[in-house]
Amino acid sequence: MYYFMYILSMLIFGTNGYYVTNISIEGSQIVLFRTIIGGLLLTGMAAIRGGFGRMALRTDAPFLLGGGIALGLNWVALFEAYRLLNVSLATLIYYIGPVLFLLSTPFLFREKLSGIKLAAAGIVLIGLVCISGSIVAGGMNFQGLFAAVMSALLYATLIAFNKRIARTGGMQTAAIELDVAFVVVFLYVMIMTGFPHPQAADLPYLAAIGVINTGLAYFLYFSGLRKLPGHAVALLSYVDPVSALAFSAILLHETLTPIQMVGAALIIGGAMFGERAK
Repeated sequence: MYYFMYILSMLIFGTNGYYVTNISIEGSQIVLFRTIIGGLLLTGMAAIRGGFGRMALRTDAPFLLGGGIALGLNWVALFEAYRLLNVSLATLIYYIGPVLFLLSTPFLFREKLSGIKLAAAGIVLIGLVCISGSIVAGGMNFQGLFAAVMSALLYATLIAFNKRIARTGGMQTAAIELDVAFVVVFLYVMIMTGFPHPQAADLPYLAAIGVINTGLAYFLYFSGLRKLPGHAVALLSYVDPVSALAFSAILLHETLTPIQMVGAALIIGGAMFGERAK
């Protein structure tokens, strides 16, 4: 049951790109709707499931704040990459984030990198060269490539902040970080694009990405996360990028060139190898 819940959450996350490409407003404006809807739902769920411990919040406050900022900007960069590049390539570059975090652990957490972990990171970086090189050579949107790389860096930053959180539960962490992300994205949108004015056709997609892809998906994610062993969680997390590639091919008719397929295999395979090594 818990395996099913966790895998289903990954499959739901894999449809994010489909929804984003069918909404007419800017990526940052989509994130604004996602954070307010998802934040309200998860805050309500967290309150029902035990509330928020004051002592835990005091201890973890700096890391929850940093994580919320990274989460909001991370989604802004990723959703822009979906629009400027495409879902498949943006997703692949985004999932370099955990490997970037792995490379930072000797400096941030004084952890040693084994030869296997370094080999896994090397495989992933070779995959990135294949992907990014093909984008540049093909004359595709360089701004989209930059947004995707920024999303990966912010993903690594988010992991680093969340690893520092010691006393706040998973559901509470997600709720607080979403609420912080809403404030950050609201300020970003007001400065950069102005208040969004979605069309009527956008509303079902905005509701779905807020209620289903954030509220429901995070509920399933944390319900499974609490019960599954760590190695299963690490490896099953890669259902998300694989399903995103599948959905983008089926629903959006996106294709990868042969060199991009090699890059995809190296990125996903190398990242899974690194997680297995841990």
